[in-house]
Amino acid sequence: MRILDASSKDWLEAALAHLNGGGVIALPTETVYGLAARLDPAAVNRLYALKGRASGKALPLQMDSVERALDWGFEFSAPARRLAEHFWPGPLTLLLNRPKQCPAWFAPDTPLVALRIPNHLVVLELLGAVGEPLAVTSANRSGDPECLHAGDVVRAFEGADDLLVLDGGDATGGIASTVADASGLEPRVVREGPIAPSEILHAWQEP
Repeated sequence: MRILDASSKDWLEAALAHLNGGGVIALPTETVYGLAARLDPAAVNRLYALKGRASGKALPLQMDSVERALDWGFEFSAPARRLAEHFWPGPLTLLLNRPKQCPAWFAPDTPLVALRIPNHLVVLELLGAVGEPLAVTSANRSGDPECLHAGDVVRAFEGADDLLVLDGGDATGGIASTVADASGLEPRVVREGPIAPSEILHAWQEP
């Protein structure tokens, strides 16, 4: 396991090299630390194995901007776009219709794909440099508490020699993002989190 300081001058180059080589990286967000991999079958399988996550349980994606998401093929209804404008970058994950560009092997039986734009400068810089979605899930073994510090990740994944831990300081939020299905006529909160259902409904219904 390697720990990479996000304040070092070469962190971005090193993080990109690890991801491009098919590796999994632990990274900070404003909510909790996450595990991230490029949309490569071997890399995503390694992410599943590290987390101990059931392979049939789809992984969320993260990108650096709505514009990049649109370019990649995500489509937003007018109210879903309002949610994005209100809460991104931030602790809201939206379930949206599966983009055509989404690889056929990725969550093959899922018509919806989860997307978030995190509010953390280090991760946004990394996502911008990658230029396409990363598969990102919370950095903890399935069923264990989320990690809020790089040290938590190191302890949680002791023995994972191929994991790169990007130390970007504390994850100050401490609570995983709110997840809302934004694919239909009304939003549906799938997982409660920092953003209340009432806030989501209010933004959805704005004229």
